This record gives sequence, C-alpha cells and structure tokens, in this order.
Amino acid sequence: MKSVVKFFVFLGIGLTLLYFVYVNQAAAYELECQCKTGADCQITLIQKVVNDFKGTNFFWLFAILMAFMISNLSRALRWNQLIEPLGYKPKLFNTFFATMIGYMVNLALPRAGEIAKPATVAQYEKIPLEKLVGTIVVDRAFDVMMLLLVTGLTFLTQFTYLYDFLFGEGQPTVECLQPMAAQETSFVIPWFWLFVTGVGIGLLACVFIAVRWNVIKETALAKKIIALIGSFISGVKTVAQLKRPGIFVMHTLIIWLMYYLMLYLCFFAYGPTIGLSPLAALLAFTFGTFGMVIPSPGGMGTYQIAVTAALTIYGVAEADAFAFSNIMFFTVSIFGNLFFGVLAYIVLPIYNRGYEPVLPENH
Repeated sequence: MKSVVKFFVFLGIGLTLLYFVYVNQAAAYELECQCKTGADCQITLIQKVVNDFKGTNFFWLFAILMAFMISNLSRALRWNQLIEPLGYKPKLFNTFFATMIGYMVNLALPRAGEIAKPATVAQYEKIPLEKLVGTIVVDRAFDVMMLLLVTGLTFLTQFTYLYDFLFGEGQPTVECLQPMAAQETSFVIPWFWLFVTGVGIGLLACVFIAVRWNVIKETALAKKIIALIGSFISGVKTVAQLKRPGIFVMHTLIIWLMYYLMLYLCFFAYGPTIGLSPLAALLAFTFGTFGMVIPSPGGMGTYQIAVTAALTIYGVAEADAFAFSNIMFFTVSIFGNLFFGVLAYIVLPIYNRGYEPVLPENH
C-alpha cells in the first residue's frame, strides 16, 4: 500500500508539472501563431507535438536508442568491475538487464530503481543485497562527479548564454505587435529571481549551519549526509584499488558521452533544431540532466521545463522547444526504458532457468 501511495503521489507530481508546462506553452504557442499569421492556430499544441513526433527522422531516433544501449552496456560492465572484488562474477546479461529494470522502475517511483536494480542481480546471482547496494553508492558517486564536471564545462563554454538567460539580456523575442498580449496570455517563468532566491537561501543555510553546527551535526539528517559523504570518499578509494581503474574511468566517460550524444543526435531528427551547435546541445543536456534529478517519474515535467528553457536561449520557438523536449523524453522513456524494462522481466527468468552461479567460499 505504501508503494502504491508513493507511485500515485509521484505520478501526480509529474503530471501536474507536465500540465503546468503544457498550459504555459499552449498560451505562448497561440500568441506565436497570431504574431506570425494574424490568425488563431489551426491545431492545438498537443496536436503539434504529435505531428512533430510523426515528422521526425526515425533514423536519428534509432541512433538515440543505440547510444542509450551503449551507455547501459558500459554501465553494466562498470558495475561488474565493482562487484568482482566482492568475490562474485555476475553474468553481463544479468547486470545489463537489471540496469534496464532499474530505469523502468524509476519511471514509477523515483530512485526506487536503485533498489530494484541490485535486488534483481541478488535474485539471480545469489549475491547479498547489502553488498550490491554498496556498489550502487560507488556507481552513483562517480555519476555525481561527472555531473559536476559537465556543469563546470557548460558554465565555462556557455557563460554568455547563461548570463543572458538569467538576466534577460539578448534573449530572442517573438516579433509581434502585441507585447501586452504576451504578458496576458502566457506566464513567464522568472528565472533570474528564482536564481537569486536560490542563491540567497543557500547562503543563509550555510550561515545557519556554520553557527549551529554543533547541534545540527547530531541530527539524524546530518548524520545521514555525513555518512553519504563518507561513502562517496570510500567509493573513490574503492575504484583506485580496482585491478583496472583506467577501464572503470573509460566506461564512466563512455556513459556520459552517450548521454550527451543522445540529445545532440535528436537535434538532427527534428527540423527546428538541425542547425544548433554541439555546445547548444551541451547546455540543453546539462539543463535536462538537472531536470531528471528532481524526483518526478523519470523526470516527467521537470525535464520538459529544463530543456525547453535551454533551447529558447538559442532562438528556438517555445512551442518547437517544447515539442523537442517531448520527442526526446518519450523516445527514451517509452521506447528505451519501458520497452527494455518489460523485456528484461520476461527474458531474465528464461535465461537464468537452471543457472547456478559460482559463489565464493566465504559466501
């Protein structure tokens, strides 16, 4: 019952966010049509998104899924490296499809896939779950490091665009003789004030923590955060002690390169984004990644907000940017995560029928 409640709560969050984005973009789309043609739109925004999806180049959508599969293969190989020092040698088939199950479960319950993934391997490889959960912590620690690295790279290469985005200078505007109508029909997200508010809250939180540290460090939440930081440091040390740490780093780079390529390849699938640069893809990728971090089902709603905002920085019309974000999101979520997650549930029991893994002597 608790899991069911969580599912509907997070699903409600995702659908609410997606609805909010849709309503906002629908108003902007209607205004855009009036500005360009002097008449109301002939189709709704959702019809436009469906039509745009049908009109994409499916070769590039297939390429996106191939990049997605390569990233998952590297993730499974990297995970096997972390498991082997425990004395176990799981089959790549099992760790790969367990990874797909984890992604699918995340579509229903954010972060629940981090338990479903090791639980699946524990079931078929007879590895204690608590040991596998430890490897997931290490796995995620390096993902956090890569996210910070990508964010830093984006900031250095796209600082001008980010500055214009936050401070409202140089942003592309729709040529229209009805500027007041834009304010009345569309709610504009105040990114600058959100940024300032976030920084202000963060600084106040740091000051408060510094002043009250002796009390705060004894709270349950602080102890969990300290333990998490300790696990992060231990994870880095664990990788340094692997037989082939260079291979681990190589797989980490491949995973994130494929993630980036998935979005960049989608530029070629959709007409309004074909001319965008690789650096534009980097900014959209970074925005989208942070959108996925927010706990909604698979990033539903938050991903669309983030990617739409990023693409409008480069002059893509809001309706087109919104359509692109949905093309990307549902290509990966439905044809990638959901399809292969269901396939994993079907093939894993068949593949492992009669399989008895070789266990270490101290198991």
